Amino acid sequence: MVAADSEGPNDPGVRMFRRERSIPLQGSAAALCNNLSVLQLPVRSLTHFGVVHGPNAQLLSAAPEGVPLAQRQLHAKEGAGVSPPLITQVHWCVLPFRVLLVLTSHRGIQMYESDGSVMVYWHALDSGDAAPVQAVFARGIASSDHFICVGTWSGRVLVFDIPAKGPNIVLSEELSGHPTSVTDIASKPAQEKDSMADIVTADDSGLLCIWRSGPEFKLLTRIPGFGAPCASVHLWQGIIAAGYGNGQVRLYEASTGTLHVQIDAHARAICALDLAPEVGKLKTPLYTSGS
Repeated sequence: MVAADSEGPNDPGVRMFRRERSIPLQGSAAALCNNLSVLQLPVRSLTHFGVVHGPNAQLLSAAPEGVPLAQRQLHAKEGAGVSPPLITQVHWCVLPFRVLLVLTSHRGIQMYESDGSVMVYWHALDSGDAAPVQAVFARGIASSDHFICVGTWSGRVLVFDIPAKGPNIVLSEELSGHPTSVTDIASKPAQEKDSMADIVTADDSGLLCIWRSGPEFKLLTRIPGFGAPCASVHLWQGIIAAGYGNGQVRLYEASTGTLHVQIDAHARAICALDLAPEVGKLKTPLYTSGS
């Protein structure tokens, strides 16, 4: 894995990237969308990285200049079945009062303390509504205020109410708005001022749902799909950036769903989007090199 850091040595308005020391993984990263989570801890001069490989999630801690310090492996909680369940995503959720590491799999949802040392909550997926041949999984993770939202194979979004400390996490709501499996969830950056729309969810049909979080989440608007799955979304200053399976990137107005920009610059599927919120820069990785 290669880490990069942004810098602007001469002009604060100019941001560039410099390659840092490569960090070796214990195993390759799985070919999953949004398969990288980063947690920066400036006070401790540490950066945590999380990637998924099959039934394992690999966590790495690195000091400045990319010097690796520690690695940890987390496993999906096992249940009935012959083979261990596959992990679908790992993501750090930065809440106002604590940071939790959330891991999703074909079995359920696991929440850990930020370093992965202690699991504080486990939620098993209910496969009662699934067809016998349908895969059951959770995928898509984001936080807003003291809530963590997790998407599921059925299209429902599970909303968990997180206490300031301890394991008393509660499933407070289930959001219904998607006809197909949820692919990704994004929330507005914590430093942004209050806005009407602060959560966006995407699914395999390309449909986007925009929500306002609170004691009861409210669906503000839907943006219809157009035949391509939406693999990754970001929300920034009232703008939704969405990457699709046909290689398109689209920018929408979050409050109205109006399409502002359509970018046809990629010949292959978008597998993730990455946003630098301080400068408004968007990066669009693909499944193959040459993007």
